[in-house]
Amino acid sequence: MKHIKIVIIFLILSSVISSKGSFILKAEAQNIENKVYPVDSFVKDNSLKKQTIKPTLDEKVGQMLIVGFYGLTVNNESSIIKDIKEHHLGGVVLYDYDNTSGLYERNIKSPKQVKTLTSKLQAAAKIPLLVAVDQEGGMVQRLKKEYGFPNVFSAQFLGKKNDLNRTYKDAETIATTLKNVGINFNFAPVVDLNINPTSPAIGNLKRSFSADPVVVTNHAAKFIEAHRTHKVINALKHFPGHGSSTDDSHLAITDITDTWKNIELKPYIKLINDGMVDVIMTAHVFNRNLDPMFPATLSKITINGWLRGSLKYNGVIISDDMQMQSILSSYSLETAIKKSIEAGIDIILTCNNSQYDKGVVARMIDIIKTSVSEKKIDESYNRIMRLKKKWLY
Repeated sequence: MKHIKIVIIFLILSSVISSKGSFILKAEAQNIENKVYPVDSFVKDNSLKKQTIKPTLDEKVGQMLIVGFYGLTVNNESSIIKDIKEHHLGGVVLYDYDNTSGLYERNIKSPKQVKTLTSKLQAAAKIPLLVAVDQEGGMVQRLKKEYGFPNVFSAQFLGKKNDLNRTYKDAETIATTLKNVGINFNFAPVVDLNINPTSPAIGNLKRSFSADPVVVTNHAAKFIEAHRTHKVINALKHFPGHGSSTDDSHLAITDITDTWKNIELKPYIKLINDGMVDVIMTAHVFNRNLDPMFPATLSKITINGWLRGSLKYNGVIISDDMQMQSILSSYSLETAIKKSIEAGIDIILTCNNSQYDKGVVARMIDIIKTSVSEKKIDESYNRIMRLKKKWLY
C-alpha cells in the first residue's frame, strides 16, 4: 500500500508541466552551501561604513524569527526592543487589530506614527529588520483608509478586471505606502487559486485573483514587479495551495485531501522559473495524499521534497503564523518549531496576536538551539542574509 501511494504521488507530479518541461520529485532538497554567510551590518555612526562580523549562534537563530508585539510606540524598556537587542530578532510583523483585547490599537494608528515606530525598531537592530505586514488589498489591509492610508482593491476585483496595468498601479500604491512608513516586507501576493469561492480563508474574503492559474500568475508577477521597484520584499502564499479549502486554518485543522488539485502548483512553478520569487509562505493545510502524517508547514515531503527539490526553489521559506489553531491544536510549540525547520522552513512566523506571549522569542530560540543542528541553522541563516543583502542594504 505504501508503494502504491508513492507511485500515485509521482504520477500527480508528472502531470504538472512548467515552461521548462516536466519535473521529477526528489526525496531531499538540493545541497546547500555550508559556508556561513557573513553579517554585513551598518556601523552606528555617520559614516555608514560596512564591516564584516562573524555571526554567533544566537545571532543566526535570532534571524530565523519574525514576531508580533503590542505597542503603538516603543522605548528601551519595551520587550520587543529587548528582543531585538538581546536576541538579535530577525523581524517583526505589524497589526492594527489586537485579538487579545479586541481593540484597534496594536501597532498602526497613522502614517506618521508607523514611520516613527519602524524607525525606532530599526535603530535598535544590529542587522536590518524585516518589518512585515499583510497588505494584500481589499478585505486584508492592515494599513486602512481610516488611518490615513490609501485604499486598494481586492485581488479578486483586479483579477476580474484582468487589466495588468491596473494591477501594477494598485500594487505600486501599496509598495510606495509601505516604503514611506518603513515597512519592507509584504506578506502578499496570494497565489492561491479560487477553486472554492466560498472558502472561508480565501474565496469568501476575495483574496484570490482567479481560479485560472494563468491569470493568477500574470497578476502576481505585476504585483511583485511593482514592489521590487520600491525594494519591498514579497512572500507568495500559501504553498502548496489553500484555495480549495472548506475550513479556515486560523481556527482549526484544514484538510484539503479531497479538494486540492495539482494545478494549484502552476503559479509557483512559473514564477520560480521566471526568477520572481524571494520568499514563499507555507500553509497549515493537511493533504494525506501528499503527506499522510503532517500538514504542509511541518512536512519534509512537501517542503524539502517538492518545493526545494522538484520545484528547485532555494529562496527563503517562511511559515504561516505558528499560533494558529491548525498547529496548536495538534502540536506543542516545541514540536511545531522542530518539525517545521527540519522540513525546510527558514523563518518561523509567530504573530503573537491570537494569544500574547511576552517571552515567546526567548522560548523559541532555546527550542531551536537545543533541537536543531547548527548545519540546518546555517542553511536558513544563509538564505535570510542573502535576502537581506539583496533588498535591505
